Amino acid sequence: MYRRRHGFSQAEIAALLGIGSYRPVSRYENGARHPHILTVFALEVLFGQPASELFAGAYDTVRHAVRERARRMEQKLCALPDLDRATIRKVELLRAIVGPESKPTIAS
Repeated sequence: MYRRRHGFSQAEIAALLGIGSYRPVSRYENGARHPHILTVFALEVLFGQPASELFAGAYDTVRHAVRERARRMEQKLCALPDLDRATIRKVELLRAIVGPESKPTIAS
């Protein structure tokens, strides 16, 4: 979408990325391949958009998976009988990741 919006061909983007062929760009665009992190940074520079916008579908998939793992870890930690300060800090971070929908009480 961003490439077309700016009128670039896949070959032109490949050249700007330092890639010898348009094929990887095509694979990135159709989701057949994920770019290397340095390529992601280069695309951010080229289009002035964060990776989470450039690869919104992949970002949403990763965000959902991380939030679910954080929710499960938060539940396990909150079920412990005695929480020290370090564990409470972990729970607070996990709650920030999970969001407002999950606020179980910390066992004390």
